[in-house]
Amino acid sequence: MSAPASPSAHSFFMRHEFAIRRIHSLLGIVPLGLYMCVHLTTNASLISGSDMFQRAVYLIHSPGQLLPVIEWGGIFLPLLFHAIIGVWIAKTGRSNSDHYKFTNNRRYVWQRVTGIIALVYLFFHVLHLHGWLHAHVWLSVIQPIGFGAFSPYNAASSLVQAMEGYLWPAFYLVGMLACVYHLANGLWTAGITWGLWISPNAQARASKICTVFGVLIAFIGTTAWWAAVAPGEKEIAEYRQIEDRMYEASVESGWIPENEEKRSKRDTQITGGEVVEIELVETE
Repeated sequence: MSAPASPSAHSFFMRHEFAIRRIHSLLGIVPLGLYMCVHLTTNASLISGSDMFQRAVYLIHSPGQLLPVIEWGGIFLPLLFHAIIGVWIAKTGRSNSDHYKFTNNRRYVWQRVTGIIALVYLFFHVLHLHGWLHAHVWLSVIQPIGFGAFSPYNAASSLVQAMEGYLWPAFYLVGMLACVYHLANGLWTAGITWGLWISPNAQARASKICTVFGVLIAFIGTTAWWAAVAPGEKEIAEYRQIEDRMYEASVESGWIPENEEKRSKRDTQITGGEVVEIELVETE
């Protein structure tokens, strides 16, 4: 007969559950929720033109070598903690929605469901656009099959190209809406966790506020989604020309450092009304 598994890991969570749940709740709002709002708003700026979107991306990448530190400290590590604890809560939590069809019980279930959807979505979203890692060997393997597709210095054109077809647009729309629900409903549950709204009346008022917030962020997210999936090949070529002019001017002015690795390896031109795509070859 095998020995029983050590309960040390399980008991650690039990001993520190109060603090862990509050850290988990806080990180879901700051920095993750705040970052998601900024991210969707930045992407939605593409609806106003590729030049505005490119300027926003330049600003995001302006920290230079500090950018990976900011990304890991402010996004990826909090996301890993929030995801791991979220899975633990989902596995250990108990829902009575099968017996009691109250709204709060359904919200409990959907918070867990959208959390899992959001986790899968973010896993593939980072792979699809950013490739997880920036190592040349790794990128040389994944880029030919369509991953690591985003080029920061050709932001709009590379993003729109990455969203071509039907699979990725559908995937992004479902994933984005799941993230929005998870944030808006999570904001409501965080208020309960932190004791901000305890009474039924206070929870009802907070529910209305969180619903309005969720609808607003869903509108911004849908705008960002449409701005990425609606343009065609002609718009991609026009975006590329604008981006290349902005890159040259920005490097000359000293706003951004020259960095060919952040540019797309393909160029597109409009010739006789048709879009021609050219593979760029580096020469020594």
